[in-house]
Amino acid sequence: MSLNLDDAKITAEVLTTALPYIQRFEDKLIVVKYGGNAMTDPELESSFARDIVLLKTVGMHPVVVHGGGPQVDSLLKELGRQSDRIDGMRVTDKATMDVVEMVLGGSVNKSIVSLINKHGGRAIGLTGKDANLIRAKKLLMYKNDDKGNATPIDLGFVGDVVSVNKDVINMLIAADFIPVIAPLGVDSDGNTYNINADLVAGKVAEFLQAEKLMLLTNIKGVLGRDGNVVTGLTPTKVDALIEDGTISGGMIPKIGCALDAVRGGVKSAVIVDGRVPHATLLEIFTDKGVGTLISRDLDKARS
Repeated sequence: MSLNLDDAKITAEVLTTALPYIQRFEDKLIVVKYGGNAMTDPELESSFARDIVLLKTVGMHPVVVHGGGPQVDSLLKELGRQSDRIDGMRVTDKATMDVVEMVLGGSVNKSIVSLINKHGGRAIGLTGKDANLIRAKKLLMYKNDDKGNATPIDLGFVGDVVSVNKDVINMLIAADFIPVIAPLGVDSDGNTYNINADLVAGKVAEFLQAEKLMLLTNIKGVLGRDGNVVTGLTPTKVDALIEDGTISGGMIPKIGCALDAVRGGVKSAVIVDGRVPHATLLEIFTDKGVGTLISRDLDKARS
C-alpha cells in the first residue's frame, strides 16, 4: 500500500505540535473526572480509554475518578425505587446507598477498568473504602426558608471529603498502574457515603498536588453572555462572574470544585466538554485547549 504523503504530513504536524506538551507533562499527575454522556456512548467510552492509555504511555500519570448517576438511576428504576434530589444532590437512604455502592463500586468501576486494560493500559479499580482511601463525613446542607432562616436538610448517606490517603494512589502510580476511583467514602464508624464525583476528583487532585485537574462534563465549559466559552480564568475572575450571574445554577458547584483545587495547590483545573471525541488529548496537547481553564498563574498553566 502506497504512502499518502498528505496524511503523513498531517500526522507529523500533530506529533510535533504535541511534543512540547508531552515534554512539559512528563512525570506529572493528571486527575480526570469522567462522567456524563462520555460514559454512555460506546464510541466516546473507547475514545476516553485510549486517551488515558496514551497519557500513561507518553510518561504522564493519569488518575481517573468516575461518576455514574445515570447508571444508578437506571437500576433504581428497575427496582421500582424513586430517587429524590435536592439542588442536584441525591437523597440517599440506606437502601439507595446499597444500590449506589453496587453500581459505582461494581459494574461502572469494573467496566472502565476493563476498557482501559483492553486498550493496553494497566488500570486497577478502587472505591474510597479500599484502604480507607477517602475519609468522609456526613454532608451538612442548609436551605433558607421563607423567612430567610437556614434550615438543615438531611440528605442521608451523602458525604463530604475529609482526607485522601495519597500513599495508596502513589503506590499504584509507582507500580505503573492507572488508578480508577469510585466516589465512595467511609467515616471513622465504618459508614459508607455517596460523594459527588467532581468533589472527589478535586480533593484527590489537591491532596496529591496534581499538575492538572480535568472535569469532563456535558457542556462546552463556562459560557459567557455571548454564548461563547470563557477561558483563561483566575479565582478572582471566577468570583466576579459568579457575582454578575454569568456563572450560575448547576455550574456553580462544578466551578467551586475546580476553584478549591486550584486554591489548594493544583496548578490548573479545566472544565472540558466530554462529548467531544478525544477531549482529554485535545485539552492537554493543543495550544488553546477545548474547555474553560482556571489557574492562579495563567502564564505557567499554558506554557
